Amino acid sequence: MIANPRAFLETLFFAAVKAADPYEAILRHLPPPPKGRTVVIGAGKAASQMAQAFERAWPHPFDGLVVARHGPVAECQRTRVLQSAHPVPDAAGLAAAQALMAHVGGLTEDDLVIALVSGGGSALLPSPPEGFDLSDEIGLNEALLASGAPISAMNVVRKHFSGIKGGRLAALARPARVVTLVVSDVPGDNPAFVASGPTVPDESDAADALRAIRDYRIDLPERIVDSIRHAVAPKPDDAVFAGNMVHVIASARVSLDAAADLARRHGVHPLILSDSIEGEARDIGRMHAALAREFADNAAFAKPMVLLSGGETTVTIGNGTYGRGGRNSEFLLSAALDLQGVSGIMALAADTDGIDGSETNAGAFADGDSVSRMRAEGGDARALLSGHDAWSAFNLADDLFVPGPTGTNVNDFRVFLLG
Repeated sequence: MIANPRAFLETLFFAAVKAADPYEAILRHLPPPPKGRTVVIGAGKAASQMAQAFERAWPHPFDGLVVARHGPVAECQRTRVLQSAHPVPDAAGLAAAQALMAHVGGLTEDDLVIALVSGGGSALLPSPPEGFDLSDEIGLNEALLASGAPISAMNVVRKHFSGIKGGRLAALARPARVVTLVVSDVPGDNPAFVASGPTVPDESDAADALRAIRDYRIDLPERIVDSIRHAVAPKPDDAVFAGNMVHVIASARVSLDAAADLARRHGVHPLILSDSIEGEARDIGRMHAALAREFADNAAFAKPMVLLSGGETTVTIGNGTYGRGGRNSEFLLSAALDLQGVSGIMALAADTDGIDGSETNAGAFADGDSVSRMRAEGGDARALLSGHDAWSAFNLADDLFVPGPTGTNVNDFRVFLLG
């Protein structure tokens, strides 16, 4: 029996976050120092923490510049940390992207570039193609976020409307060699999709981007679609990437395994459903609730047990109104509606970076009484879900989970404790 289920779920979350600690991960993947200069670049929600960890791990001289989101950042001694907006780009991001491109200019074949890449870098590094400006890239990102497209499809579109994504930043660094260290926040851990791969090319082409725009009904101006139609991103076999290396140093799978190991040590049986679940947040929430009820009622499975999953769900806003919240809160509110009155189940859904959407919470807790607590405070859980206002729902129930920024980002962490 778990005496304090909520505290237990928190310990599993922090075990998952610790497994993605940038310092230990970077330490295991450092290249040897070059004959010439070492230049460090980076972008993403974990950029400053990765830079701080790199400073501890790298005893040699280097010139560092990374871009993190607005808000608290890790203190760095030898790395300049710029900040810009997420999830919608801003002017600071435009200047930061230009600074990163300048930072890798004028290098030689004796030099080494180490790229520290984490999720969120797509929005942090706006760099519209020639003939377009920041407002065009803002419009693109707003359309992508409203579409409900999975992150892989969004980033295929983004890298075909950019001067820095899709391996272009690495191409600018030639003839220096580039080693990219990635904290993955994408299902499947394809490094080309993390932050739209500024230093990592992939096989996608303009036709793939146009297919994503069509399939997910992404509403874009024709001049942007026409630009994407004629865009050419560098391919992995391009000579500019010869000798470059890419390492995924932390991922959702590693974090889920760490949480599962901790559960076992507490006498709780873990089952990892998947580390790469995608789909509409409210639909995935209902699916998880159904699985939780099934496993809870099935005597063949020893209790207590936890169901664990990772990946990245999406929230389709469309042209309607929306409230406050993020995909993890929306996922859990949907699950909570299907768990009304069910005893013996408690859940936590949270973003491993500590911020769910645009609010200060990482996610929320839910159990069979969550909807009743919302109702007691005057809230209609179903109406709040319909209005994409899950933050307000869980705030009414006093069920928000607010650990603060964690310094890493391996996407969604979901856990259901049964029994």
